[in-house]
Amino acid sequence: MHDHAIVLGASIAGLLTARVLADHYAEVTIVERDELPDGPAARRGVPHGRHLHGLHPRGRQILDELFPGFSSDLVAAGAVTGDMLGEARWLLSGHRLARAPSGLRGTFCSRPLLESHVRARVRALPSVRFLDGCAITGLTVDAAGRAVTGARVRPDRGPERMLPADLVVDATGRGSRTPAWLEELGYARPPEERVVVDVGYATRTFRFAGDPLGGDKLILHAGTPASPRMGAFAPLEDGRWIVSLGGILSDHPPTDLAGFTAFAASLTFADIADALRGAEPADDGVTFRFPANTRRHYERLAVHPERLLVTGDALCSFNPIYGQGMAVAAMQAGQLRRMLAADPVPDPAAWYRAVTPVVDVPWQIAVGADLAYPGVRGPRTAQVRMVNTYLPRLHAAAAYDPTVGTAFLRVMGLLDPPESLLRPGLALRVLARRRPAAVRPPLEGVLR
Repeated sequence: MHDHAIVLGASIAGLLTARVLADHYAEVTIVERDELPDGPAARRGVPHGRHLHGLHPRGRQILDELFPGFSSDLVAAGAVTGDMLGEARWLLSGHRLARAPSGLRGTFCSRPLLESHVRARVRALPSVRFLDGCAITGLTVDAAGRAVTGARVRPDRGPERMLPADLVVDATGRGSRTPAWLEELGYARPPEERVVVDVGYATRTFRFAGDPLGGDKLILHAGTPASPRMGAFAPLEDGRWIVSLGGILSDHPPTDLAGFTAFAASLTFADIADALRGAEPADDGVTFRFPANTRRHYERLAVHPERLLVTGDALCSFNPIYGQGMAVAAMQAGQLRRMLAADPVPDPAAWYRAVTPVVDVPWQIAVGADLAYPGVRGPRTAQVRMVNTYLPRLHAAAAYDPTVGTAFLRVMGLLDPPESLLRPGLALRVLARRRPAAVRPPLEGVLR
């Protein structure tokens, strides 16, 4: 067992990284700029933490593997669970997906509750310690500049000091300073790919006298090129309900109640606006802006300093409307766990080669979907154009065929690869678009 590993950042990615490192290091230190709360609470370092979050099925699987009983504990703390097709309304490409049990369970709770449960599980590990309220000022390297030997940190109350380590993992998110630190050390910065979307959110929470969704656990209303506004509605753990509305390319919703409800009423389907009738506001609302999908291609660098890895949003951050971030962080932790079993100090080049396929699929999903909007700039390859032609047809078929809907949700849930949607049997169902005789068209007036 090696002596010491440092994780920069107590994000979900950082916490899960610390969990897998704890199996191979005598001591793991998590350094975090925020002062971490003992329980569920919003914090400055997670600016999107008060908005609606989703944990895809693959992320839930990995959390239960790393922390046995995690999902059950979360539900015991008030999180709500439901079937992702049988108990959810998916409003996609102007179509309402057919309802049926899918076997895919979704978990609905606030980001602070989920993060606090992960943090508590990690805090309970005897080899892990937290150094919070502490700025990360840089890296230390050996005399030859070939290997990272630790990190420089500065507590809120105290002088800068050096933390020696056998391995340093950067999980500080989109604001990661590793590209600048590499340049300062004489290495190249990783090439960066950006697809600007300028997504803006407004989120409010509400209370209701009854169940506003009539037993359903989720409304997810996606935008379309013709009507790009979007929204989502889900329960929280304390009897509140959370509603997040969003728009791209500067079409952002307001937080004031009148403007918020008017924005909801402008969506193609009336489900969210109708559910908001009789709502009692529980807060004044919050906003969040996400400028661009950003991917740092560390795998393209010819030379890497040893003993330094980058993970999570510091490696690749996606448009949050697809809810992939936490699941991808969990998948990266799973990949690191496998590599650590062979070598407790993974070769950085090998790490980036191994994690690239983990990032490729959600990147293709997010960026490909964003490029369906004409105002989003980026390379529209033949594959992107084909997928963006095929998906609306798939959603149209899923409006009458839950087998197609389940297959789509398995891909969105990162359980199956996107190419599974092109299997001959499924593609025939999509392209035939045959409506079962027992199924009638949606009621007049549902679409606005």
